[in-house]
Amino acid sequence: MTDLTRPSFHSFEQIPLHEYAERAYLDYSMYVVLDRALPFVGDGLKPVQRRIVYAMSELGLSASAKPKKSARTVGDVIGKFHPHGDSACYEAMVLMAQPFSYRYPLIDGQGNFGSADDPKSFAAMRYTESRLTPIAEVLLGELGQGTVDWTANFDGTLEEPSWLPARLPHLLLNGTTGIAVGMATDVPPHNLTEVANACVRLLDDPDASVSDLMEHLRGPDFPTEAEIITPAADLLKLYETGNGSIRARAVYVRENSNIVITALPYQVSPSKILEQIAAQMRAKKLPWLEDLRDESDHANPIRLVLVPRSNRIDVEQLMGHLFATTDLEKSFRANFNVIGLNGKPQVMSLKLLLSEWLSFRTDTVRKRLNHRLDKVNRRLHLLDGLLIAFLNLDEVIRIIRTEDDPKAALIARFALSEEQADYILDTRLKQLARLEEMKIRGEQDELAAEREKLIAWLGSPAKLKKLIKDELLADAKKYGDARRSPLVARQAAQALDETELVASEPVTIVLSSKGWVRAAKGHDIDASTLSYREGDALLEAVRGRSNQQVAFLDSTGRAYSAPAHTLPSARGNGEPLTGRFTPPAGAAFSGLASGEDAQRFLLASSFGYGFVTAFGNFIGRNKAGKQLINPDKAATVMQPVPVNDPANDLVVAVTSAGNLLAFPIAELPELDKGKGNKLIQIPPAKLKSGEEILVALACVRQGGELILHCGQRKLTLSWRDLAAYGGSRAQRGHLLPRGFQRVDRVESV
Repeated sequence: MTDLTRPSFHSFEQIPLHEYAERAYLDYSMYVVLDRALPFVGDGLKPVQRRIVYAMSELGLSASAKPKKSARTVGDVIGKFHPHGDSACYEAMVLMAQPFSYRYPLIDGQGNFGSADDPKSFAAMRYTESRLTPIAEVLLGELGQGTVDWTANFDGTLEEPSWLPARLPHLLLNGTTGIAVGMATDVPPHNLTEVANACVRLLDDPDASVSDLMEHLRGPDFPTEAEIITPAADLLKLYETGNGSIRARAVYVRENSNIVITALPYQVSPSKILEQIAAQMRAKKLPWLEDLRDESDHANPIRLVLVPRSNRIDVEQLMGHLFATTDLEKSFRANFNVIGLNGKPQVMSLKLLLSEWLSFRTDTVRKRLNHRLDKVNRRLHLLDGLLIAFLNLDEVIRIIRTEDDPKAALIARFALSEEQADYILDTRLKQLARLEEMKIRGEQDELAAEREKLIAWLGSPAKLKKLIKDELLADAKKYGDARRSPLVARQAAQALDETELVASEPVTIVLSSKGWVRAAKGHDIDASTLSYREGDALLEAVRGRSNQQVAFLDSTGRAYSAPAHTLPSARGNGEPLTGRFTPPAGAAFSGLASGEDAQRFLLASSFGYGFVTAFGNFIGRNKAGKQLINPDKAATVMQPVPVNDPANDLVVAVTSAGNLLAFPIAELPELDKGKGNKLIQIPPAKLKSGEEILVALACVRQGGELILHCGQRKLTLSWRDLAAYGGSRAQRGHLLPRGFQRVDRVESV
């Protein structure tokens, strides 16, 4: 006996879960590809766009009609043809009405349909009204002429067109973007006149290459007037492969000393540009600019004003930097991935795309002509019957009055068809007046001439091609316009180095004993007179330029660097270097230096070892710094000493015991990093006990002087005086005079 409480699965298909999941995913993928994301090459529309345009035509919203609420259109679209969300449908509709989004808008919107600054700021559909634009006629004009296949809508109660009979390759006119499952499409918009001319060229010369077609279709044409700066060779490759990128650049003009941006790349928001530039100004990375303003209005949709700090600013260099660091220059992906006539997605070259569309157009025109020929033949057939009735009017009236079945009697008496007999019986008597014979024969002559023309077009491929060409040129003349996006050969912009953007001003960088740093304007600053935090004091101060780097050394010999113009002002106490860098635990900052990359410095430790190195070796990007000098375990790193002349300077080393040694700097090696060589002889036992160390170091230029500061006393040694302390590197040197053996610091002048 069967257990009725347990379900039976014998009547269901049983398949493995992985097969079901794979099949469901593939079905969904194909739906997204074919019925949502990718356009059809024939009319260049996605299903939602096609349904919106068709629904509006069914509502009678032509370009000459009074607009209706957008909610009415959206309601018809989602209720009859597109069973999806109303917000997504309305957004697709708004996009087709935005002149900054579509090169040739298909919808004329009244109300707030968004702005170039914020395309999604459009009003709700209950507030806006819409109708079709005149160019929508290119898609709809031949719809009722037997040119398309019709399919049932989602619930089978209505029919909708499978495509629209486009008279122009709309796919290239307005372009499209879409993301499907595993593939995407990005077709840029183009100029209508150029596209039509390229089609005509391909009709005349089917063997024309992509390069030949580009004599007419020179490149994309965006709704904005920004320059397209993609090289011609790259554009050719893009159209040959169907893949590539397009680079557009904003347009600016000079107005007195100001820079005025008048056009932005496609889909770039003016507010975003202002935000990007302002962010650089706040970060002190754009000192060339003093101010920026948005003066856009109805008359000037894009007018961004940049105010340079002075007339000496190199405008081209400044704008080149902005092009490289903001969306004033932008790249667009191009991927001609569309659904072809075979119903399959394919990445097409320009020639293949136009060839497919011309094949679609030829088939559409042939269907239209055949449809018209059938109507002409039917009308001639009816007129033939009507003329027979007119010539035998008395007999026809008698048959209608006396016969029980006048239709059969008419057919039998005059050898008419059923259609002709029905037409005669449906004709009003007044239409058979005396003058009707002339009208009938005149209409017959016109229709006969039209039939001959239709047969000639259908029977001759050359005449059919000429008809298509003439219609293309007529539409181009009616709807075409001038190119908006100029094609200009330019190199991609390069961002300037940060130092090039900063004004070169003298600064004094001050480092305190506890590692706080600040920068004062000018070189005439006495750092010892500045105020310091409680318990803090001056460690070192160096002179530099605001556009140079500043390097800091810690007690472990690691070097850290930062741009001088980013340091805080000396009006306050500055900021701790530990906020910028991450030195090893227990390390303290012991020195700093500033200069050009080629400037030489003498580096040494308190144990008397050192070497010469270029300032460029101090520079690093790592917050943890870079190891530059390797001091002995108990040694400290001394303040870097700038070298005046690497060939002729004297190195002066002074120990805590009062020994001074002067030797040529040429005896020291130049290293990128390391421990260095011995500068002055210090007994190892005294080094180990800390009894004697190197306390002062200087480089004295030829003919210069050395000032020794010993407490309140000073000793000045001339170049000749230093000869008495001269020797070779690593010697002991000579003892300074009594009273000057405890040297605090030295100064080279």
